[in-house]
Amino acid sequence: MEKQQNYIDDLSEIRNIMERSSRFVSLSGLSGILVGLYALIGAYMAYKTFYFSDELIYSRLRDGVISTNVIKLVAIAFVVLILALGSAIGLSYRKAKKNGLPIWDNTAKLLFVNLFIPLISGGIFIVIMFSKGAIGLVAPSTLLFYGLALVNASKYTFNDIRYLGIAEIALGLMSAYFIGYGLLFWAIGFGVLHIIYGLWMYFKYEK
Repeated sequence: MEKQQNYIDDLSEIRNIMERSSRFVSLSGLSGILVGLYALIGAYMAYKTFYFSDELIYSRLRDGVISTNVIKLVAIAFVVLILALGSAIGLSYRKAKKNGLPIWDNTAKLLFVNLFIPLISGGIFIVIMFSKGAIGLVAPSTLLFYGLALVNASKYTFNDIRYLGIAEIALGLMSAYFIGYGLLFWAIGFGVLHIIYGLWMYFKYEK
């Protein structure tokens, strides 16, 4: 009986080693929570800028005018992005160091490439739409391309990422249909879903 248990333990250890070598397992659930909080704060600031302004931002963009409020919206998005990336990288590095795992190996490179190809493509597409004044499709596009990026990268990390990506895609499609509620869907997708995902990952893998 003891030999059988040792055999099972050995198989489990081999499986864990193989999983660590083929998947990036240093993603931090806490970073997901922080990203969600940053997104909610950013959405609130964008809401105040967009909806409590006498300026018709849609019309100004169609006329090719880059106003102060437009610059504010871009600045908010940029700050949220930097904070999110910084938290994700910093906490993942801390988790990898704690578990004695490399932060930048071949799996991490594959994850990075598969994540950022859709993100960069989507970013260029969104900038083009923004410059043309199609601001109503910006929020749906960010959700769609982000969801596609997560699904694309999920094969190199936790499978849970795939479900988050599918949820983001669904929200993006809904947001594209309900034009005018983009900021709400954006807050749900990048804010609420990230917090739920972060809590799930933390209690499942880190607690």
